[in-house]
Amino acid sequence: MTDHGEVVVVRWPGQALPVDDSVAALLAAYHLRTEAEKGESVADVHGLPDRYRAEITDPRTAFAGDVVLVALLGDAAAGCLVVTSPVDGRSEIKRLWTDPGFRGRGIASALLDAALAHAAENGVATVRLSVWEWRTGAIALYERLGFTVTRPWDERDQLVCMQRSA
Repeated sequence: MTDHGEVVVVRWPGQALPVDDSVAALLAAYHLRTEAEKGESVADVHGLPDRYRAEITDPRTAFAGDVVLVALLGDAAAGCLVVTSPVDGRSEIKRLWTDPGFRGRGIASALLDAALAHAAENGVATVRLSVWEWRTGAIALYERLGFTVTRPWDERDQLVCMQRSA
């Protein structure tokens, strides 16, 4: 567990906290917003691609072997982030999301700090992530934390790939 002032970051599953439904809700909000930003707006989670719907309907299975971090403000799940299991000394950060009602309180920074600490504790040499180029605020945050743009491993148009040492 990591404490950033009011923000507490916990590992899910594993903490004795009732956040299962909250994790699904955070992932749903992340995917719905991302699809809308890509110009592929869908009305609800049923319109999402199968791989994203699977994360929402059964996050325990979708992220089995990975670590899901959840930021709590009091009893409210305010954000989430996934750290993939290491492969060849690398882990990837995925699904960083802060509920819009809780933004501006350091939640994304707390989640990223906890993710980087987790990676370092588990012998990860490099942490990487991908972010849509229009998410300039997220890119600026990643750069402040030492991430740099690198050669893409994902060739989707408008996706920026970044990495840093753990």
